[in-house]
Amino acid sequence: MSIVPDNARRDAHHLYRAMREFLESMDDTLPGKFEITREGIVHDMMAPVGPHELATLHLRRRLEKVMPEELVAHTGTPDVEAESEGIMRHPDVMVIAMADMDVPGSIDGRTLIAAIEVVSRSNPENDWVGKTRDYPCLGIPIYAIFDPRTATGAVLSDIHPTPSGPRYATRKDFLYGEDVTIADWTISTVGLPRYGDTPTDSTATDPSS
Repeated sequence: MSIVPDNARRDAHHLYRAMREFLESMDDTLPGKFEITREGIVHDMMAPVGPHELATLHLRRRLEKVMPEELVAHTGTPDVEAESEGIMRHPDVMVIAMADMDVPGSIDGRTLIAAIEVVSRSNPENDWVGKTRDYPCLGIPIYAIFDPRTATGAVLSDIHPTPSGPRYATRKDFLYGEDVTIADWTISTVGLPRYGDTPTDSTATDPSS
């Protein structure tokens, strides 16, 4: 019996741990967000303020207005991780039960109700391609993408097996200005900040936040 697959898995595990330890050793000394995929470390140079963070705040507030109190739209740490898959991601917003956050270390993606990303201006492929591939592998049942570059987005759901691994089977595209349903809750996209907008422009017509 060949032992190559076991060796390959062991090598992949060691590589993942090395990348994980490298990110921990930096201890927030570099700007931006660092994540791990099967292809290596992804560095997203997000601006700390501006339309990206404003959009994240709007989405968090709108969701928490319609969700039951035991659920949160969480925007902080920790990461969502599946070491067996060699993936560590950090969604902009995690929709999750508060009780499921009471765990040591990283969060199991299968406990999330949804993950939400506001597309980065510096690395949009990370949100539209990389996370569309990685989030079903983490077991995250719903992935919602909001793109301030184009005022468009999509909600992906229904994980199913494929020869390339788990993938989302259903995609519902939307335009800013339309209502969007994420899991059991519908929110407005009116007034969400776009890249190039000022804070005044992005909130003046928004009746819900």
